[in-house]
Amino acid sequence: MGTGRRKTAVARVYVREGNGKLLVNDKEINEYFATPEQVQIARQPLMVTASDTKFDIVVTVYGGGLNGQAGACSHGIARALAQVDAGNRSSLKANGLLTRDSRMVERKKYGQRGARRRFQFSKR
Repeated sequence: MGTGRRKTAVARVYVREGNGKLLVNDKEINEYFATPEQVQIARQPLMVTASDTKFDIVVTVYGGGLNGQAGACSHGIARALAQVDAGNRSSLKANGLLTRDSRMVERKKYGQRGARRRFQFSKR
């Protein structure tokens, strides 16, 4: 099992021996994600370790949007594959798939319109 996080999305990943079936929230990965780029991001750890036909993977993901969820799935799958076979760790780490992307939305500041946006300055 591996836990992946990205922005506010969290993915729990379960890896079993199988023939390459990938379910995200009880749907096929191509049905769940809207774009091929999101599918490719989520499948990236499988491609790097050449284990896309070795395991059946079940992912439960919640929070955030689809892009964040795709990143969370990728992170969780990478962590799970590193647990299953320690030999995968070096190739996953070299491709930056085990690193948690810590970028989050900056909070809105009081008295202003947004995180960085300021009200218009008036000299007079």
